[in-house]
Order: sequence, then C-alpha cells, then structure tokens
Amino acid sequence: MTKLYEDVLILILEELQYDKKTLYSCLLVNRTWCEKTVSILWRFLGQYHTNSTDNINSLNTLFNVIVKHLSKESKDFLKNREIELFKETDQKKPLFNYIDFLKCLDLQLLERMLTCIKNVEDYKISIIRNEILKLFINENKKFISLTIPENFNYQLHRFSGVEYCFSNLESIYCNDNTDQNILEGLSKIIETFKKFIFYIKQHNNNSGVIKLIESQKGLNDVRFIYIKYNSSIRNVPFFKTLEESLIKHTDTIQHLRIYWKPITKILSYLVNLLSLEIYSSNSYYNTNWNHLENLSLPVLKILKVQRVPSNILTNLIQSTKGHITEISIVGDDNKSLIRAIYQNCKNLRYLKLSLLNRNILELENLLINCKFLNGLVIDVYMFNWSKLFEILSISSPASLFKFKFFFYYSRTPELEALKLFFDNWNNRIPMHPMLLRTIQMNQYVDVDQYFDLIEKYKAKGIVKHYYNDLNDYDFEDFEWIQS
Repeated sequence: MTKLYEDVLILILEELQYDKKTLYSCLLVNRTWCEKTVSILWRFLGQYHTNSTDNINSLNTLFNVIVKHLSKESKDFLKNREIELFKETDQKKPLFNYIDFLKCLDLQLLERMLTCIKNVEDYKISIIRNEILKLFINENKKFISLTIPENFNYQLHRFSGVEYCFSNLESIYCNDNTDQNILEGLSKIIETFKKFIFYIKQHNNNSGVIKLIESQKGLNDVRFIYIKYNSSIRNVPFFKTLEESLIKHTDTIQHLRIYWKPITKILSYLVNLLSLEIYSSNSYYNTNWNHLENLSLPVLKILKVQRVPSNILTNLIQSTKGHITEISIVGDDNKSLIRAIYQNCKNLRYLKLSLLNRNILELENLLINCKFLNGLVIDVYMFNWSKLFEILSISSPASLFKFKFFFYYSRTPELEALKLFFDNWNNRIPMHPMLLRTIQMNQYVDVDQYFDLIEKYKAKGIVKHYYNDLNDYDFEDFEWIQS
C-alpha cells in the first residue's frame, strides 16, 4: 500500500511540475512528500532557473549543493590545486542524493552557475567544470535529456562511462555554434534520441549536427529554430542541408518545426507528420512556393504557420482526413482558406486566425460547423468589433468559451461593444463563463478602460478569468491561464 501511495503521489506531482508555488508547498508536508517533490524539481532542474539576475543567489545555492556531492577524490584534487569551495562549517551531508534525481543534463545551467563564482581564475574554473562533469557523466548515471550551450568545447564523448550515461537519451538541445567535434563524437555513441532541437544563431555550417541527425534510428520530433539576429543574413545552403538530413527519417518523424520557407521537397516525404509548424520570416509574395502546391499530410493533427500563402494552406488542409485539432495561421486570410478549415476540420478544438472584415461571414460558418471548437484567437488590425462580438455570442458552439483578441493602437473595440458582448454571452443557454485574454501589441494601447468593466462581469460570473498580455510574451497560442 505504501508503494502504491508513493506511485500515486509521483503521478500527482508530475502534473504539477510547472507549478512552482504548489510544488514548494508540497516540500513542507512530510519527508515522503519532500523527497518525491525534490525528485520532480531536480528531474527538470533547468526549467526553474531563468536568466534573470535575481536568480544569482539561487544559482549559487544550487552550485553549493552540487559540489557537496563531489567524491573525496575530487575534493582533494581541487584542494591540492588551491581551489577552496568548501568551508569547514559547510560540510554537512545533503538531506538527499540530489544527483540521483537529476534526469536532464543542462550544461547551459552549469555554465551559468560557474559564471557566478567570484574571485577565481579562469583556469581554476575550467578545473572545477571538469570535476563536476565527471560527477554527472559516468557509468552510474543515466540522463534522458542533454542541453549543450554555445562555445562549450568539452569533448563529452571522451568521458569515461559516457556510452552508458547517454544510452537512454530522448532529447538533445544545441545550436550551430556548438563545437562540431562534440556533435560528431556524440553521433558515434548515441543513436536512439527522439527529439532534437537545434538553434541557428551564427549561420555556421556545422557539419557535426548533420552527422548527429543522420546517425539516429528513431528520430520523431525535429525543431530547427532560426534566431533572427540579422534577418537579412540567411544561410540557405545550410538550411537545405539540414532539410536533406531528414530524408533518412521519413518513416519516424511525426513532428517538425522550421523557421524558414521549406527549400526542398522534404515535407512531401514526411507523410506521417502529426504536427507541422512553419514560421517564414520573409514575405511569401516574393518567394516561390510551387514545390509545396500538392503537399498531402493525411494524418496531420496540428498545423501552425506564419506567412505561408493561403493557396498552399488550403490545399494542405483539404488533403487531411479530418484529424486536425489545432490550427494557427498568422499573416494570411481569405474565404477559401476559412472554408477549407470548416469543411475539412470537423474535430477542430483550437484556432488562431488573422481576420479581415470581408471574411467575417465565413467565420460565422466556421463557428456553426466546428462544433467542438474550444478556444479562438483572433488577430485583427482594422476590424468591425461589434459585428465580431455579435457573431461570437450568437453562433459560437457550446464548447467555445476561451477567447484571445489582439489589440492594436487605435483599433480597439468600443467599451459599449464589449459590454454588449458580455450581456449577450450571459443570455446563452447553456452559458459557460469565458476565459478572456487581450494581447496589447503596443504600450500606447489604452486597455485600462476595459479593466473595470471586465471586473464587473467577473463578479457576475460571466468572465471567469481575464489577463492582459503586453506584446504576446506571456502565453503560448492556446494557453489561457499561466502555470
């Protein structure tokens, strides 16, 4: 019974892994709760530490906990080199073996901890780093995730026990400025990770990443994320090589995210895709998309795109078999596209759409036909808000109660229009209290005028939750309440 209790507790805590406040309270219940909560916190350690300078103290504390786990041999090794990390009063054994709980090796977090060490020469920092890496990478430890920061040049594949340590890796995070020798070395000892996230920052032709991708046997989730420090610089040949490296994995890849217009016909081969995300930065009017005109992805469930021509999207949506549950389209809008959605996506749950006045009647048809729609995000600039609110209050399916509206300068709804929307919503049968979020796309947009009104309707039970987000930073597309 005790084992069952602990197993159930772990399942509950895993559901709370993104809720730091609740997890903290769980630490204080009793030793069992404390131990199981600590195991969750340390399993996903990197996600609880941001780059904020406010976290310097917590990084120092974390570092001090980690070095307490160093072996006597490592401690003596450091001491003999006049590296004093341990005070006599700081030798108390940790309550738990925290390193045992660690499942995600985030070397970026390690580097941030090391930068917090003051008054220590660089060569000594290098020695400290090496001893900590030996604590992490050995034949007694296994990780499921590996994050390699840029400019990190320690040859991980040469550490003793690395084959065992990385034998269960499920995901790798790195970028084009990661030492290609490290990636090439890892390609020789790792062949089973499923998720690969690769950030493109410096436009380097990193041959190591190509070998790492090609050496895998079960690649399932690939994300090529282009960090546009200078959007005029585009390493198209390298983008093309990255796409071509996926050819060997056409049977296994189910999730793909890329931050440029596809250059090759790779999408035509990835017929098992369940989710596809394309974020194109350049205007598609000056780009040739012909090679994607007949793209067919029959089992696709999630489609998120930015600046992809509507004719390409219309044909793609028409090729699906009714499995799509999420669609996010930014930068295009026409009647044929909206019509394709409500004719082919009867199981649609979430929709984000750029919308113009001339197509608002097609939105009404969509609301009538997509009876399972649960969340709607409307991105508009010049728009008749009163007409939109009227359609939403009359034609929304019973399942729809989550809304997000983008507010641009001088293009916000009149207060009376919003009031009428709430009143009409209250007359719906059944009436489900709405989750409402506004995205303030400019600091000069006057949203204060809405707060008192919305609070009034919250008190009446018509609005359950409201949040104003400046510049769309705080939430994912289909997230309404922060964790």
